[in-house]
Amino acid sequence: MRKLIVFNMVSLDGFFVDAAGDMSWAHKHDDEWNSFVGGNASGNGMLLFGRVTYDMMASYWPSPMALQNSPVVAKGMNEMPKIVFSRTLDKASWNNTTLLKGDLAAEVKKLKAAPGPDMVILGSGQIVSQLAQKFDR
Repeated sequence: MRKLIVFNMVSLDGFFVDAAGDMSWAHKHDDEWNSFVGGNASGNGMLLFGRVTYDMMASYWPSPMALQNSPVVAKGMNEMPKIVFSRTLDKASWNNTTLLKGDLAAEVKKLKAAPGPDMVILGSGQIVSQLAQKFDR
């Protein structure tokens, strides 16, 4: 069975973003952090997103700025298979992205049972919260 991993930056008091929705506090990285992220964006997994995080990621990682600032991470993010869970999106145009509109927990259970690489949820706090309520482990 595939693993489902959550990779998030959370403040010590439990927040993903500040009161204005800004998460720039989480982007002050050093060389060790950049090496860690680059190693994890090697393309050996599947990324899962909610619509809000998907929109943010899809607007940045395929851009020339991302390719210039973080070429290794950008390559991995653009090449890895991605799932976006949304009932409002009509299509997902970012490379290698599948749009799923069904029940979140049921879809994740199917994905976990299917053969393939481990899955990683990036950001997507609402997805994490919903799944934590549905699964014991």
